[in-house]
Amino acid sequence: MDINEYELKMMKAIETMDSRLLNIRAGRANPAMLNGIQAEYYGTPTPIQSLANITVPEARQLFIKPFDKSALKDIERAINEANLGITPTNNGEMIILTIPELNEERRREYVKQAKQIGEDGKVAVRNVRQDANNDLKKLELPEDEEKLYQEDIQELTNKYNKIIEDKIKEKEEELMQV
Repeated sequence: MDINEYELKMMKAIETMDSRLLNIRAGRANPAMLNGIQAEYYGTPTPIQSLANITVPEARQLFIKPFDKSALKDIERAINEANLGITPTNNGEMIILTIPELNEERRREYVKQAKQIGEDGKVAVRNVRQDANNDLKKLELPEDEEKLYQEDIQELTNKYNKIIEDKIKEKEEELMQV
């Protein structure tokens, strides 16, 4: 039985969790906030990152400068429809997103959201453990050998749960920082 296969699945669960955590904003501008937002460009939904240069001139501002100015309105519309809670400003050259300062209540909501994402990550890791244990039973190994594999799998599970807890704690500190 190859335990590395299950470790890779656990790593994938962590990567998924990380990408979901990036979408929770901490009152600072981050180009990753725009991930998943697509604008209509010549009738085709296109990621904003493919249509424009995105820069962070200061901590709470994003500048979105399209390569083709005709896409400006479409990008603005896509950002509005994405419900980011930020109103884009179009100056004819580029779109400026000014990230508002987070209030205490909103920060707590984001922390709750981050904890839920962490819990989802832990569930994914536990599911990988369950799959590994089920596959182990199918192999019909001697009892002591099976027990050793189960201990290894449990160690992996504990290791990745610890990583998840650390990342969530880090995100919580980032969110609560004023």
